[in-house]
Amino acid sequence: MVNFEHGTVLGERVPRAGIAPDKRLIVSIHDVSPAFAIPIAMLAERIEAILGGPRFAMLVVPDHWGAARLDRDPAFGRRLREWADAGVEMFLHGWFHRDTSTHEGTASALKAKYMTAGEGEFLGLDATEAEHRMRAGRDMIEQAIGREVAGFIAPAWLYGPGAHAALKACDFALAEDHFRVWQPRTGAIVARGPVVTWASRTPARTASSLAVAAVARAMPDWMPTIRVAVHPGDVTKDSLLTSIDRTLRTLAERRTVSRYADLVTEQVAA
Repeated sequence: MVNFEHGTVLGERVPRAGIAPDKRLIVSIHDVSPAFAIPIAMLAERIEAILGGPRFAMLVVPDHWGAARLDRDPAFGRRLREWADAGVEMFLHGWFHRDTSTHEGTASALKAKYMTAGEGEFLGLDATEAEHRMRAGRDMIEQAIGREVAGFIAPAWLYGPGAHAALKACDFALAEDHFRVWQPRTGAIVARGPVVTWASRTPARTASSLAVAAVARAMPDWMPTIRVAVHPGDVTKDSLLTSIDRTLRTLAERRTVSRYADLVTEQVAA
């Protein structure tokens, strides 16, 4: 396996040798909220050490489960701004994160029940409510970080028709789901492929996520972009942290550690 480091030329990261520049690794921390200040800081420190800097994204929840408003915790808001100033991309990640909708369709009901523990907030919202939460959440985060958010990513990567309509109305630069990253303004897809993530909720889910991560580490580099996402609950199990470390190190040795914004730049260049 080829060792790889990033150099800097006029402020831009460039691969030194041994890696095709079109093979990217994008890393994100989900559920960033004052409710999880300690595990978020632990994950950020861990990722920075492995990737050699703050080259990752944070997905910020403005008021996690209605009990942790960002604008009522100035210390956490200042920490977010410090991360943003250092180069961490900040995405809006819902409003409450919790799903309180009544799901009428069979497909939506099954997704809400089996794909997330009651946290697919934007799966059942109509366009009006989805847009209201998106705009309010964006305003709160941008007030804290002093810059525009990088985009919107729905909790549990689940979107209903109302959420898709609201994305366009709010003119977010980027969005992502389980299998793609796209530009809501145009519908252009800038990356395809599943997200590597871990689960701490049950022993069975943990075992399954460890197996998937092992496959991701071993798979050939045919996929242009691999996304890795971690959650606050991951810090509760040593087996998950060990897997996360191993996966990030392995993929970073073979790929260019990138930002979501790099995907847009690449799309424009093409």
